[in-house]
Amino acid sequence: MDPAIITLCVLAVAAFLFITELIPLAVTAMAACTMLGILGVLPSKAVYAGLSNSTVVLFGGMFVIGAAMFKTGLAEAIGIAVVKKAGTNEIPLMAAIMIVTIVLSSVSSNTGTVACLMPVIIGICQAAKIPASKELMPLAIAANVGGTITMIGTPPNVIVTGALTTAGLPTFGFFEFAAIGIPLSLVITVYTLFIGRHMIAAKSAGAMDEEALKAAKEEAGGGGDAPKSKTKMWISGLILIGVVLCMALNLKTVPLHTAAVLCVITGCLKEKEAYAGIDWVTIFLFAGMLSVASAMEKTGAGKMIADTVVSMMGSNPNPYVLTGVLFLISNVLTQFMSNTASAALLAPIGISIAQSIGADPKPVLMALGIAASCAFATPMATPPNTLVLGPGNFSFNDYAKVGVPMCVISLIVCLIVIPIVWPFGM
Repeated sequence: MDPAIITLCVLAVAAFLFITELIPLAVTAMAACTMLGILGVLPSKAVYAGLSNSTVVLFGGMFVIGAAMFKTGLAEAIGIAVVKKAGTNEIPLMAAIMIVTIVLSSVSSNTGTVACLMPVIIGICQAAKIPASKELMPLAIAANVGGTITMIGTPPNVIVTGALTTAGLPTFGFFEFAAIGIPLSLVITVYTLFIGRHMIAAKSAGAMDEEALKAAKEEAGGGGDAPKSKTKMWISGLILIGVVLCMALNLKTVPLHTAAVLCVITGCLKEKEAYAGIDWVTIFLFAGMLSVASAMEKTGAGKMIADTVVSMMGSNPNPYVLTGVLFLISNVLTQFMSNTASAALLAPIGISIAQSIGADPKPVLMALGIAASCAFATPMATPPNTLVLGPGNFSFNDYAKVGVPMCVISLIVCLIVIPIVWPFGM
């Protein structure tokens, strides 16, 4: 059988399993690249090559640094201080919640940020007699959009970066995502404060799932109730600042895993806590799908999909229209499946489609990655959405009512900003 057809069959099975989650996402991704090796599509050395990809090391390092922020209590202390200073007026409180959540989510776990801030926000709402739902929905929205600002803010950003690297194409810089992430975050925040908040159902706080909250904190690296050391808070903060400066100055001589090791050496994290802070599902999913993407490129499977999609768009497809269509596909998928899986599935296809019409793949992949992070419209779209479901007493329709307009706004912002920063012309 043609290797391209074999690759497409494996991809189709992987897509089905990603959507249904009949088996764990990481298992699906690693099984896909393993099958491509067994069936002779990939040479044995290339099957697990994704695990040694430099982007995987980058991602793992940032997971450890993010975990240190939560374990030392730095992230929680920053968030609580800002939220408490905002007072008890609904709109200023909402603005403070969204701004601090966006900032924290851009460099650390969005799930951990929500888990740390949610109990404080509920307490303030109860004291001020503000419906908790009015502040919890903006918390989840900000956690999702905040991740779009840096490469490590959300898994889809890393996925599209890795896909470009695997294809041997110019890739994104650490802060390059801010060119779309900051404008998008500002627009979503302003929209929520002045229009979106009217669409949020006014409901008093429901019961918090204490186990889910504890699990979310532990996943991010926190969770312990022991007294926090201010010295370790400062150390973890300085390590993060150092990493950001090195990324900004493009100092490749200072590898990111050095900072992760520093977190352990200085006592901000124990070795086991560092390992626990890494999201291994994302790591293995990312590594496995990199090999699948490589197979799609080498066998021509990606080009087959691209040619089919492009032919449906007419003889001279407009790159704006194609980018808009791919944004919508990614955005719809991410409302019902893992945003990491959604980006991993579509990134290699996006590259092939862009190349088939003579466009630069970077704007197309940027749109795909951002679309996968704009998971506002369902409670199962992202962990932050799920965490606020019970405490906010939300229904499925509550998310759709607030989230669908935000998805449309995100599409418009992306189609305006992305081609300006990353032109379609090769």
